[in-house]
Amino acid sequence: MNPVGAMNGSRLQKPTPEAESNEASKPQKRKNQRSPAAKNSLRRVAVEAQRSRNEKEIRKTTSKESQPISKTVTAYCAAEQYDISRVANILKDAAYQLDPYDTGLYPQVVHIELPNHTPSRRPEGSGPSTGDVFIFPSGTVVAWDVPESTMSFLVNRTLLPAAQEPHPDQLEEEDLEYTEDPTRDTSAIKGDMVILGTKPQQQQQASDLASSSTSDPVGWPETRNIDTVLTKIAFSSGLARSTKLAVLETLLATYLTSTLSIPRLLALGGRRLPFTRSFILQKTGQLLLLRAQLNLYSELTDSLPDLFWDSKYELGLEGYYDMVGRALDTNVRIKVLNEKMDYAQEIASVLRQQLSERHGVRLEWIIILLITVEVGFAVRQEVKEWRERSGGLLLGRDGIRADGDVV
Repeated sequence: MNPVGAMNGSRLQKPTPEAESNEASKPQKRKNQRSPAAKNSLRRVAVEAQRSRNEKEIRKTTSKESQPISKTVTAYCAAEQYDISRVANILKDAAYQLDPYDTGLYPQVVHIELPNHTPSRRPEGSGPSTGDVFIFPSGTVVAWDVPESTMSFLVNRTLLPAAQEPHPDQLEEEDLEYTEDPTRDTSAIKGDMVILGTKPQQQQQASDLASSSTSDPVGWPETRNIDTVLTKIAFSSGLARSTKLAVLETLLATYLTSTLSIPRLLALGGRRLPFTRSFILQKTGQLLLLRAQLNLYSELTDSLPDLFWDSKYELGLEGYYDMVGRALDTNVRIKVLNEKMDYAQEIASVLRQQLSERHGVRLEWIIILLITVEVGFAVRQEVKEWRERSGGLLLGRDGIRADGDVV
């Protein structure tokens, strides 16, 4: 018999039950053989997840770097008005350069530049950064990218001698975020963000790009020209208007709080209102002053301030002024403020009516008292005359009897 054939035959033989039991008793190696593959698949999933996270972070970082830096424009109202000529003298004495871009808008607005000590916003090796400050006669100051500490000193210390009726304890502030986009030649407001287009004019573009090509970390040159400054003035005027309006809103809210009990007392009958004549006249005067400050003594209700008419540049600045008004609901707030003043005027009218009635009642009582006194004097005189007549008649009768006895 061929050994090879025998060997092949033995290989083709069916295994015996004992061999099957022996094979079953041996440990299974199938799981051990597939476990490395499972480990590799889990490791591969973890690596892919980490890689996707890294890609997302890279895309997020790249998108953030490609966006312009967000800055802040803040408006302060610390006085009823500013004496602009005195403001100019104070700033000149402090070695500030007035109107550095020759806008020609003085005395409608005073423009100075202040250093911006925020080196973290700019890359190393860049030149010094400055912010713009605009001072308006309405008692408001608007700062573009100037630190709060610098503005606090300027408003509360430097400009205080030029302030008329200052109220530093009731300082009103409003701010907006803004970005500078050198690729735009126009500006806009999107939500609460001002997008300031700083694209220079054609004759300035080449020199500006060459001089400021390394001033921005994302390759956007920071250009400063007369168009940008005038655009800032237009936005600043609208923001200053809103801040001035906020002061009047606060004053009116205080006024309404002081008269809150009057409608309740009137609802209870209003027979005795515990208000003196001086209190009623004071409240009437305060309301008239608020209404005059809103509608007469300021440019809050004007469709376009005088500084836009005085500008020698044609840039459509009134559009930027209207943008701020729409973004901050200035016209709506003015309408609501006038409606609240109408309500307060009704309360003041009721108080004046009560005062007039009280005064009329007092005059009536005085007249009644005078009539009573006059009647008293008349009665006293009549009684006196009656007594005199009665006494004379009795004396006459006694004299006749005496004469009759004699006769």
